[in-house]
Amino acid sequence: MAKKNIIPNLSNSYNWTFASVGGVTRVTINSGEDIAHLDELDQKFWTVLSCPVKGLEFDAQTLTLLDSDGDGKIRVPEVVAASKWLTGAIKNRDKILAGEDAIALAELNEADENGAAILASARRLLAAKGDNKEGISLADIATVKASFEEKVKAKDDATAASSDGRPYGDNTDDAIAAVNALREKVADFFMRCKLIAFDNDCTDAVYVSVEKIQAISELNLAACADQIAAYPLARPNKEQRLSLVSGINPAWQSTFDKVKAAALSVEYPGTETINEAQWNAVVAKLDAYVSGLADDKTAKVENFDKEMAEEDADIKLVTKFLLFYRDFYKLLKNYVVFSDFYTRDKSKLAVFQCGQLFIDQRCCDLCIRVSDMSKHADMAGLSGMFLIYCHCTSKVKGTEMDIVAALTDGDVDDLRVGKNALFYDRSGQDWDATITKIVDNPISVRQAFLSPYKKLGKFISDKITKNAADKEAKQMEDLTAKADVATDKIAAKPADGAPAEPAAAEKKMPFDIAKFAGIFAAIGLALGALGAALGMLGGFLFAKWYNAVLLIALIVIVISGPSMFLAWLKLRKRNLGPVLNANGWAINAQVRVNTRFGATLTSLAKYPMVTMPDPYADKKIPAWKKWLVAIVVLGGIFCALYFTNTLKYVGLPFKKEQPAVVEQNDSSALVQTDTTVAPNQETIEQEN
Repeated sequence: MAKKNIIPNLSNSYNWTFASVGGVTRVTINSGEDIAHLDELDQKFWTVLSCPVKGLEFDAQTLTLLDSDGDGKIRVPEVVAASKWLTGAIKNRDKILAGEDAIALAELNEADENGAAILASARRLLAAKGDNKEGISLADIATVKASFEEKVKAKDDATAASSDGRPYGDNTDDAIAAVNALREKVADFFMRCKLIAFDNDCTDAVYVSVEKIQAISELNLAACADQIAAYPLARPNKEQRLSLVSGINPAWQSTFDKVKAAALSVEYPGTETINEAQWNAVVAKLDAYVSGLADDKTAKVENFDKEMAEEDADIKLVTKFLLFYRDFYKLLKNYVVFSDFYTRDKSKLAVFQCGQLFIDQRCCDLCIRVSDMSKHADMAGLSGMFLIYCHCTSKVKGTEMDIVAALTDGDVDDLRVGKNALFYDRSGQDWDATITKIVDNPISVRQAFLSPYKKLGKFISDKITKNAADKEAKQMEDLTAKADVATDKIAAKPADGAPAEPAAAEKKMPFDIAKFAGIFAAIGLALGALGAALGMLGGFLFAKWYNAVLLIALIVIVISGPSMFLAWLKLRKRNLGPVLNANGWAINAQVRVNTRFGATLTSLAKYPMVTMPDPYADKKIPAWKKWLVAIVVLGGIFCALYFTNTLKYVGLPFKKEQPAVVEQNDSSALVQTDTTVAPNQETIEQEN
């Protein structure tokens, strides 16, 4: 229930309403006026101080617009700035709470500078759309934007068509790229040719030396393309002609073939060689085209700025307004209050909840994307929650991601690293999930109550299994040793058949009666002490009818009490904050997940009553046999206790003492005792 003024407000500040949400006192956002006064809310009262833009189940375009500085985080000042901008632009601020994607133009506040600008832009966009209605929506914006993009494309096509034309048709772009790649190599070739024409003796000096080729001849020449590319384009000659048919450096052959096919063969068909002037003519033609195209693009941009910049600005402004108008209140519910996380409405999920994990006959609703596993490894234990980390793979989307799921109900007996599960994201797409890490913490008090017994049972089972395995190994070792001894005896048997002398270790030791008497005495003392303890225990149990109940309760408290108490302490402190902090959030208040709320985040499988018999089920022992076995066992225990005279403490002795018998006659009284008791003569004489 909401309460007024739980926390004293500062002077001249807004009168906020506070409520207990998730066991923590938080400010509530219940009206448009609350949103308009967010700048007056002390940051100490905000649940979140910043959240990441990526990894949230929220409209990405809205988050990008809210992140005004583009640092990938949405901080309190950015949220406050958006609230002031949005609430000032409309008349009825409460309409923000509806989360609609359309607004009537009459709702825009012309008295506000931002509202007037949005209204003017909306009217221009509707006019461009040819619509006279008195409202605008995101669907209208999508239509206007599509029309705008078509106009931009048409202008680009018109600009391209109005240029001087492509000199080599569809091959022009290939020719430009190839010429740019060969420009320096061809200039280098003709300069080498000029040097040979100047002095024919330098022919060998300006070409590739034999030593350079010998240096790489023993290597894989296919891997030496970079070194070969540094050699001249072709063998220079004093005629200063570049062959189009042969003699091109193999590292540049494919690029040269593109120039030849796209431009040189077109300009000089049938020619086998070209000179520098012919090459420069092709280069100049392409350079002129590129220069003209750049001028056309500049003109196009200037023309676009003049004719269409206003429409582009109108689209961006109205889009921003409608996105904020639709999504801003939802953001506040996941930023200031966290009401979407604590709501009972299953159709509303927090922006950090990414889907559901189905594993071990249960469904975990609290699943969060993991952006940094190293940070989670350091902070996960601070949450006090039982966490399951999974690596998820979607073959349909072709992507992978890591998630962490909080297990808040059920048991953990069959959970282990490597176990496979199935994850469904918010869109319903399934992902293959595999457990990669488990952070063990209590799930419930009930689970903590059973935990010691399960651990004890596992310890006993493992101990028995280990002892059985050790005994089996020892028996095999003994059998192997005996077999070896027997084999050695057969091998060492004398040829004449005379019996071999027994080994010293095989000679029988004499019977030591004193040793065994001591053992029997110790066993007798132990049994006696055990019988006495059982007798005292039986006396306590049968003294009062409720003693047995008290004893069982005491045993349960001693065994399960510490575990339950520790679980209760940890469950009270379960906090989702560290998990979100590890994902880049700045959580300013605790995000508690108590036992009651946690039970709603994990749903267990509940089977109906089975009506059809199972043909492969284990056969059940009849009830009368169970009762018979129980009676026999209890009767045997009773007889053992009774005949050992252990039950004398509860009034059931095995041997009763004979009472004294007193006889009297007329003259005197004679006291006689049982034959087992010696008479006291002096006492009798005194009585006579």
